[in-house]
Amino acid sequence: MQVSNETLNKLLAPYAVPKMVEVAQQFDSSHIHDVEAAVRQELAREEIAALMRTIQRDETVAITCGSRGIAHIALVLKTIVDAVKSRGAQPFIFPAMGSHGGATAAGQKELLALYGVTEASVGAPIKATMETVVVGKTKTGKSVNIDAFAASAHHVIVVNRVKAHTAFTGTYESGLMKMMVVGMGKHVGAIACHDEGFGMMAKNIPEFAEVVMKKVPILFGVALVENAYEQTCLLKAIPAKSIPSVEPELLLYAKSRMGRLLFSSCDILINDYVGKNISGEGVDPNVTGRVPTPYCAPAFTAQRMAILDITDESHGNCYGIGFADVITQRLLDKSDLSSMYINAVTSTVIPGVKIPMICENHKRAIQCCIATCVGIDRHAPKLIRIKDTLHVGTILISEAMLDEAKKNPALHILGEPKAMHFDEHGNLF
Repeated sequence: MQVSNETLNKLLAPYAVPKMVEVAQQFDSSHIHDVEAAVRQELAREEIAALMRTIQRDETVAITCGSRGIAHIALVLKTIVDAVKSRGAQPFIFPAMGSHGGATAAGQKELLALYGVTEASVGAPIKATMETVVVGKTKTGKSVNIDAFAASAHHVIVVNRVKAHTAFTGTYESGLMKMMVVGMGKHVGAIACHDEGFGMMAKNIPEFAEVVMKKVPILFGVALVENAYEQTCLLKAIPAKSIPSVEPELLLYAKSRMGRLLFSSCDILINDYVGKNISGEGVDPNVTGRVPTPYCAPAFTAQRMAILDITDESHGNCYGIGFADVITQRLLDKSDLSSMYINAVTSTVIPGVKIPMICENHKRAIQCCIATCVGIDRHAPKLIRIKDTLHVGTILISEAMLDEAKKNPALHILGEPKAMHFDEHGNLF
């Protein structure tokens, strides 16, 4: 028997949504202003220029592109493509994103287009396949797979953003090493690396990558780091042999520049959007504190969390909704459950795909969070609302959090408390 909306509405009606105040969170905003020039400068450094000179006329050069929304990625790729073309060689882009895009070649190519990476924008063919080649075995006997097009290329250039992973901590997390293993390994490679769970990822990534670097002609990597405002703050070209020693330093720097919530906790966290273009987990645990595995430990906590909608760029892959307590019917209606289940099976992590409590609209979802919190003042809840975990430069906080915010010099109050505006359907947008 279903509980009628009328009955549920009566239960939730006493819990008013609090007025909210816009707050700017201040992070280090220094960044690279001319990304194209920065790429050219890195490629011109003698140790990289010497590697570029090994590229011969008509040789093929495979260049990776992943499934995350990296700032200026099309421009970065085009600049590298142009440099390779200047050698008379034949560059091409290939999706290096494990099982993303529904684990299909067409889906992965479509994801690249959403990030502005097309054959026209980068000036090179995009070769997408889910076929792989086994290039070797790890010390423990695991097969190491590589994209078939990349495996047949004369050279490979690895391009990726370095950042904290969302499900484990280690010397190497998200970056060039993981791109070589999970991204370039396609669906079958991702499964092989994830097979023992995230508790072993810190060990498996360098173990698999060691084989890749021995068997695949990796020329160099281009590592990017972004600040809390999605601006490129570091760009470095690294010879293949130096990637294992240099990347850990970049990871520490990336962690120091990432966005987060400048509060230790709240009663309720509202995420407007979940999305695979936002985070591998849909909502970044480093921001929300809702972790998919016991192998990472963010500091922030919220007693209840709601997710209201899904980004268009996710193509229905709503992986991450399982970390919420409440979602909306709108979000569920837009979801492609099969694509998120593919992610869960590949990564061996189930919590992110569990279906939370479903509310008919945004207002009811927020009220449900208020009603189910325990040990709080439900008439003055401490509530934070963010667009998504990638955009935390400006957030909304409830009046009950103002005193705390005023004590933090990194937080700037931008206005007066205002009621959230819900439309006739009870939605905020």
